[in-house]
Amino acid sequence: MAELVGEAPASALAVYAHPDDPEVSCGGTLARWAAAGTDVVVCVCAEGDKGSLDPAADGVRLAALRRREVEAAGAVLGVASHRFLGYHDGELEDDAELRGRLVALIREVKPEVVLCPDPTAVFFGQHYANHRDHRVVGWATLDAVAPAAANPHYFPDAGPAHQPAVLYLSGTLEPDVWIDITSVVERKAQAVECHSSQVGEPGEWLRTVVRQRAEAGGRRAGVQYAEGFRRLLLRQ
Repeated sequence: MAELVGEAPASALAVYAHPDDPEVSCGGTLARWAAAGTDVVVCVCAEGDKGSLDPAADGVRLAALRRREVEAAGAVLGVASHRFLGYHDGELEDDAELRGRLVALIREVKPEVVLCPDPTAVFFGQHYANHRDHRVVGWATLDAVAPAAANPHYFPDAGPAHQPAVLYLSGTLEPDVWIDITSVVERKAQAVECHSSQVGEPGEWLRTVVRQRAEAGGRRAGVQYAEGFRRLLLRQ
């Protein structure tokens, strides 16, 4: 039987690659938790400067626009603050620099839970391979959470050690817990609509897509709308 997670954490840190990734991946969960009083911080690792197929697009201007879209979407979801790491799209590496910055962020924010992409999810049917930036951020966050952030011998200059209690991996092929987003699915849709540089003009078609995807999760979870995650319990 599907396990539904009902209790909201005191604090949460969502770490994703591109400006629209948090809203698409876990926007309903963030909105539900924020409404329940969770202090939600969102970290966007890349600028979104290559988020256009137009050869004439200016990456600097696009990145600035997408940062404004992040702020607008965050206001819809109830995000407390954002962190922007400023990497260029396609140039993220799961290396000591990125892991160190994530460890420092985890130790600064001290989240009870961390959310990030599932890096093991690569092929979705015959039509989509998971973006490399998503996979890199997923591995780097996983490496930063377990064991680095909790061990004072890793990145000792990054602040006092902190162990998050739970890691939620989104976009997974193997969800084992679900969060009911029925009460906030429209808020998730509204937040996704803020990223008009990627999804086009807002409209009922987009809200329908968001609902349909959440409805598919809801069928597996036994509720109307849900988001699924692979969960790692990090505190014994």
